[in-house]
Amino acid sequence: MFITFEGTEGSGKSLQARTLAERLRGRGHGVLLTHEPGGTPLGTELRRLLLDRDEIVIGSRAEALLMNASRAQLVDAVIRPALERGDVVVCDRFADSTLAYQGAGRGLDGHQLRSVISFATAGHGPDMTMLLDVPVEVGLARKHAQDEGNRFEAEALAFHERVRAAYRCLAEAEPERWYCFDGTKVAEQLADEIWAAVVARMGQDA
Repeated sequence: MFITFEGTEGSGKSLQARTLAERLRGRGHGVLLTHEPGGTPLGTELRRLLLDRDEIVIGSRAEALLMNASRAQLVDAVIRPALERGDVVVCDRFADSTLAYQGAGRGLDGHQLRSVISFATAGHGPDMTMLLDVPVEVGLARKHAQDEGNRFEAEALAFHERVRAAYRCLAEAEPERWYCFDGTKVAEQLADEIWAAVVARMGQDA
């Protein structure tokens, strides 16, 4: 099974992805936990370029292509081999982030982005996607409290609102894959809700 976590900045998805991976391992599953952009040596370099190098101006189309270059390497070198081994793959962000951030956020054409994504992923897509939804102001306040910052967090509030709205639209359009959670809940409660959804989908008792 391939499970992804999506959400705006500060939604708590990274913590919940780690928690789910730990619980699955506790049940005896082989689990690969990874993230985007990154997860490979190439992806790590691209992540630094995309998130941290403020002195380098990256156009919207170049940004989308770099994200998908990282994704293509991650699929080929990490995700596909793990799925072929029978592992559960848990990924912090995947292709839907491109549709939300570069599509809705940057205003790039969704059909063109889907074509690039299809090429980058070679048809590999998640079985379940967990959307952690939080008000934009709440998520950004969390990130600022952690003293973390990157190129995307510095965007205007309207950018983040477009991203959040896009995630909701994506979830509504594909309800059989998306599972939506209130990201403002206490982390432990949220983890239990996510766990219940996963074991139900896998046909196991919680």
